[in-house]
Amino acid sequence: TIATGTDQEEKEATTTTTTTTKQQTASYQELVKKWEAITHLGRAQAVLGYDQQVFMPASASAERGAQLAALATVLHQQRTDPKLLELMDQAMEQEAASLQPDELRMLELERKAFVENARVPSELAAKAAELSASAYSDWVKARQAKDFSMFEDTLQDCFDTAMKLAAAKQGSSDNLYDFMLDEFEMGMSQTRIDAIFEQVETTLVPLIQKVLSAPNPPSMAALKGEFDIEQQQQLSDLLVKSIGFNAEQGRIDVSVHPFTSSMSPSDVRITSRFRTDEWYQGLAGSLHEGGHAIYEQSLPASALSIDTALSMGTHESQSLFWERHVGLSKAFWRYATPILHETLASTKEYSDQDIYGAINAVSGTSLIRVEADELSYPLHVILRYNIEKDVIGGKLKVTDIPERWNSDMKRYLNVEVPSEDKGCLQDVHWSALAFGYFPTYLIGAIASAQLYHYCQKDIPDIEQQMEKGEFGAIKQWLTDKVHRHGRRYKSLDALLEDQLGEPLNPKYFLDYLTEKYSELYHLE
Repeated sequence: TIATGTDQEEKEATTTTTTTTKQQTASYQELVKKWEAITHLGRAQAVLGYDQQVFMPASASAERGAQLAALATVLHQQRTDPKLLELMDQAMEQEAASLQPDELRMLELERKAFVENARVPSELAAKAAELSASAYSDWVKARQAKDFSMFEDTLQDCFDTAMKLAAAKQGSSDNLYDFMLDEFEMGMSQTRIDAIFEQVETTLVPLIQKVLSAPNPPSMAALKGEFDIEQQQQLSDLLVKSIGFNAEQGRIDVSVHPFTSSMSPSDVRITSRFRTDEWYQGLAGSLHEGGHAIYEQSLPASALSIDTALSMGTHESQSLFWERHVGLSKAFWRYATPILHETLASTKEYSDQDIYGAINAVSGTSLIRVEADELSYPLHVILRYNIEKDVIGGKLKVTDIPERWNSDMKRYLNVEVPSEDKGCLQDVHWSALAFGYFPTYLIGAIASAQLYHYCQKDIPDIEQQMEKGEFGAIKQWLTDKVHRHGRRYKSLDALLEDQLGEPLNPKYFLDYLTEKYSELYHLE
């Protein structure tokens, strides 16, 4: 049984007010004040960061950098204050018997984070921070020049430094990639991911080839033309709000790269981007970020880490649930097509079936991960996962990454990579030392299909509700099953097992893709 936010209220209602009890909980209460102060500083940092990316004049960049650096210094001091560890130890030794399950979970989460960070020598932490900044610049230059050799030494340094960080944090050099994975996807080991991804690869490689050789692919003409940016923005805003984004507790803006930023559940902001020659990519990005934002807005309203998102894969499951299982469905477009026609008049000649076919069509040349369709996308993730896993495991040299990348692209997607900017230099993640991040994209996609399967069982008329533009029951189901639990579970597997009756299972994802694309492409 998972504790809820009412535990503290129940505790306060039933606890006697003797001096002994007050003394027993003194350490924990002091910890809560310190943790909340740290959270509020982090949220202030998020406000400054959002402003920097969306509103701030370019002339203020140096001053904003100084503001953020000053705030980061204060945050670091508070997060590494030895008094925190002293209070946590006191609470565990003297107060454990009187603490509620949520409070014990908070101690577990915060102590683990504190101890791991405290193990990192200050020189190594400074080196990692400096390297991620300089590596980004080196990556940009190499990508522009389409020349991996310009980035190779830096990337080697990124791998080496990330491995040193992982070894320092866990106090051992054993199973480093497992530790890196755990930082992004708590409780999900390499062995577990290997088994899941193998099933995905085995099913999707032949399915994609069947789809690409089908004689009558759906037309994508409904997506092309000249489209006004403001009208696209109106369409996106309307549909994102209709699925459940609360604009009274956030904002929708435009930026170079779409992202979601949460200052608290009562202030969650998303950004979109649009282009004039195609309308769907902008909308898809908005629905995706809307899914992230709905998760953030639906978390319990507190300033404690137990009430934050469980993991990156869990977060991605929420964005992909809305972007794909809702936003790419026939039912959604029976609702949304009249709105599309009214907003973008040049689309009026296309029916909801035309729109459905166009947005779900599979590209024959899937080179770029962020532009890939949902059928090809999983193999982009598996390719990156296998490469970084093999480098960290000592099975692949950094210098051999381009050759490995190109051969895997041919094997998985039957695509020839024409240049390194469209191959191994296309993603920013490795320059940021974010090893272990890529697999969370696919874990999220698999979880979203599993959640939709069970949501459909609990809401049998889900398609009829979507056709009417009614999404409240779906959002409430997700809040009950995922959002409200924060980080009370120890892994996504544990959450799914308790809420749905089984851990992460790729069957639903593979069935969804096989059935959908077999029908769309008239496969036997």
